[in-house]
Amino acid sequence: MKKYITDEKNGLDYTLVNGVYMPNLISTETNYEIGVWGQRHLSYIKQHRKVFYMSLLTNCKLNSYLYDVDVRASEMYDLLVKQLKEQQGITEQLKADDMMTWVKTMNNISNQAREIVYNEVIYMR
Repeated sequence: MKKYITDEKNGLDYTLVNGVYMPNLISTETNYEIGVWGQRHLSYIKQHRKVFYMSLLTNCKLNSYLYDVDVRASEMYDLLVKQLKEQQGITEQLKADDMMTWVKTMNNISNQAREIVYNEVIYMR
C-alpha cells in the first residue's frame, strides 16, 4: 500500500497510518500579519457576507485573502494621498510656512483617501 494518496473526487491528501488512510487536515495556509485594512474588511465580511467568510475559513484561504485586501487597500491609500497632495499643491514649503493650514489640508486629504478605500476595497470586495 502507498504511504500517501490523493482522492481525486474531493482533492484531499491521505497518509497511511496503521493500515488506515487518515486525511491530512493540517492547514497549509500561510500566516500573514493582517493590518488595519484587512481587519476592517474581516469585520465587514463576518457581519455582512457570512457565507463568503465561512467559505474562506473552511478552505484555509481567509488569511491570504485578508492579506491581499490589506496590501491592496494600503497601496491604494498611499497612492491617493500622494495624488491628492499633488492635485491640491501641498508641499513641504506650505508645511514650513503655515503649519495649521497644512495640517487641516492633510487631514482632509487623509479622510478623502480613506473614504475612497472603504468604498472601493473594504466594503465592495
